[in-house]
Amino acid sequence: KFLMPLVLVSAAIDSINPCAFSVLLLTIAFLFGLGKIRSGVLKIGGFYIFGVFTAYLLIGLGILQALHIFNVPHFMAKVGALLLVALGLIGIINEFFPSFPIKLKIPKASHATMAKLMEKASVPTAFILGMLVGLCEFPCTGGPYIMILGLLHDNGTYFSGLGYLLIYNLVFILPLVLILLAAGDRAVLDKIQEWRKNNMKRFHLWGGVIVILLGIFIFLV
Repeated sequence: KFLMPLVLVSAAIDSINPCAFSVLLLTIAFLFGLGKIRSGVLKIGGFYIFGVFTAYLLIGLGILQALHIFNVPHFMAKVGALLLVALGLIGIINEFFPSFPIKLKIPKASHATMAKLMEKASVPTAFILGMLVGLCEFPCTGGPYIMILGLLHDNGTYFSGLGYLLIYNLVFILPLVLILLAAGDRAVLDKIQEWRKNNMKRFHLWGGVIVILLGIFIFLV
């Protein structure tokens, strides 16, 4: 009975963690860099978000299929819970010790490729860019996802897990969709940037605490 609330909460946390939030900022920069009318921005931005969604969904399907093939009960949920705690601790440590070597962000090696795809600003390259972003951000956002996939494997059939997986990924991309819809209003996006500048440190700290508490809860139940 706790599965749906956990799916929704975990997806919401996953979508706004420090690494995923950098994707929101990347989306803003991408949309402003298009230099197109609103309809063009919505079209290309929509394919970018669809690329992120597709990458995450394929990762989830692959992991879920592997869990059903190997049938290891109660394992991946615990692994995901431990990852949640680890990611939360790393996020908090990064705020107090910026020189800490482990960072929750998209690898720098992928930045050049992303920049080249942004410059082309076409539907195919927007989709590929979204796929690349989804793949690159998964290592630092995958804790909640792996945890939920483990719970889906332990508490339902493969096909019911597919339904929850779709819900999770739709909630995950919701902030990106909201950013896209606001793309025609520069004032709204400026307020988002201002909020980030003034509140990000506090957001990271409390986000880290919430992630740790959720991981502990899942590990103990």
